[in-house]
This record gives sequence, structure tokens and C-alpha cells, in this order.
Amino acid sequence: MSQKVRIALDAMGGDYGPAVVVAGAELALARYPESEFVFFGHTALVAPLLAARPALKSASQLVHTDIVVRMEDKPSQALRYGRRKSSMWLAIDAVKKRQADLAVSAGNTGALMAMSKFELKTLSGIERPAIAALWPTLRGASVVLDLGASIGADAAHLVNLAVMGAATARILFGLDRPMVGLLNIGVEEAKGLEQVREAGRILREERLPGLDYRGFVEGDDIGRGKVDVVVTEGFAGNIALKTAEGTARQMAEYLKNAMSRSLGARIGYLFARSAFAQVRERMDPRRANGGVFLGLNGIVIKSHGGTDAEGFAAAVALGYGVVRDQLLAKITAALGRTGKESDPALGGAAS
Repeated sequence: MSQKVRIALDAMGGDYGPAVVVAGAELALARYPESEFVFFGHTALVAPLLAARPALKSASQLVHTDIVVRMEDKPSQALRYGRRKSSMWLAIDAVKKRQADLAVSAGNTGALMAMSKFELKTLSGIERPAIAALWPTLRGASVVLDLGASIGADAAHLVNLAVMGAATARILFGLDRPMVGLLNIGVEEAKGLEQVREAGRILREERLPGLDYRGFVEGDDIGRGKVDVVVTEGFAGNIALKTAEGTARQMAEYLKNAMSRSLGARIGYLFARSAFAQVRERMDPRRANGGVFLGLNGIVIKSHGGTDAEGFAAAVALGYGVVRDQLLAKITAALGRTGKESDPALGGAAS
């Protein structure tokens, strides 16, 4: 990898398109000067935004396309009309051609996953990629996956997620054997869906290297930081994520209203202003914006579609760190060490 980290951006993706993507890239460049950007989008919309930011423009390249994947498109539709010519596809293709180290998009999640899988293919032994993100907890942070890349999961896929999540936690947190838990409706072994119980049995009996399986965890265990890695299928993971984000905003609004309700409250706020600022920062969903698609032969980061510039910059920062830490190479090595390429029970191909 070169000294610079070259980042391909889907400039047209998300609810707000170039306005947020360009502004977010400017923030990211200020924090990570060793970044370079390739924007894929409509020149008439992107070029003026870059022209207003000379430092960013000098570190960027703009590739024109007027084809945009819409947020409401089904993945099959996006593949039909956006293949090889949309801003989303071209950003991913830059990673495939090694013209960029990673791609970042705030666009349609299903389309981004479908295009990424089609273009980059999956790692050996991995059938379906997953979205993994850092979840703020009382202990610091946990890796949570899958947060919505695909719906449903059999036992082998959940074990795949556990291995990839543990590899990510080892790199990001510096742990030899991260604690791993399966999200379930209870901690008892008899509870939950059959595929979750079966995945738990495999993880318990196989004692895979590089992770410490701690059994089932419940929803409230995520924020407590009971384990370093929380594994779930995408439907439940996405609901958990959106619920947590909504709760954080709700609590922030409660605090704001309470502090302005009376003169005494306003005076008390002045004395505790720094403490409240720390709480507000910890609860800000933008800090945790961005999920990495694990299991692909390349790095793709998904930003929330409705984020602002600060949130998009956080997604870019996640990708920057993933590349600098060589996460892809280390996950590939971790999958090889578990023997997943040869053990059908763990989702690999039979030898």
C-alpha cells in the first residue's frame, strides 16, 4: 500500500448527496492529511463544491457520471441500470482495480452490498458478507455484526460472523482472545431460534482459536459491553442499531428540555456544562457512523444515508483506519487459521 490512503467516494449516495459527501471529505482530510479522494458523481453538482474547498480539491480527482442509484431501488434494479456506470458501482470498481484502497457510500444498502459482492467477490469460505460497526458501550466499544447486510442466517453463517468479528476486535482492541456472544432472546441454551442455538453449540464445542465464546447475550448486554463481539443476523442487528440511535437522540432531547425548564436548572447546567458536553458527545450517533462490509475481497464502508458531514467524516475515518491496520489481510489469515476453508461444518468448502 502506498503512503497515501486513496479513498473512492460515491458522491451521489445518501439522502443529501454531494453536499454532505464533499463537506464530510473536507473534515476527514483535515484530520487525516495522508488521504486522497476520488469522487464519482455529476460534475455540475460536485465540481463547484470542490472549487469552494481548495485544499480538498488539490487532494482529489473527480470522475463524471450522471447515473445514480436511488435510495428506494431494489438491488436487482440497481444492478440492471447502474452496473458499470453509476457512481456507486464506479467507486467499488476503483477498489477492484486497485485504483483506490477503499470505497465509501451513504447510498442504498442493499444495492451497495449486491454490487460489492458482484464486483469484489467474497473471501474463501464466506458465503455472505456482513456489516460490522463499533458500538459505544460502558466499557468502551464492542464490534457488532451483522447490522443489515442480509436478512436471516444459518448456523454456519453466524459462526463465520463470529470469526470475522473476533479478528476485527483483535486488531482494533489489541486483544488475544476477544469475548464473543450470540444475540438471543435469553441467555438460556434452550431459548431462541434453532440456527442460533446450533451456532452456539458449534462455537462452544469447537473452541475456535482466537476467540473466547461466552454464550448468549441479550439486547441490554450490548450497551453494557458484556462481550467484545456481538453476533446476530442482519434483521435483528439493524433493528437494534436503529433503536439505539433513536434512544440516544431521545435521551439527548430529554436532557436539553430538562436543563431549560427552570432558572435553577439553567444555573445548574452552567456548573455542570463540561460534564453534559461529554455525555452529549458520547451519545452522538454520528460518532459511530459507518460500518465495514466484512467478508469481501476489498474494503467497502457503508455510511448512514441520512447522516451529516460530521457523520460522513466518521465513516471515512473508519475506512482509513481499516486500511492502515490492514484489516482485510488479517481477517483472511484468521479465516485460514480456523480451517474454515476445509470444514463444511463451519461454512467452508469440502476438501
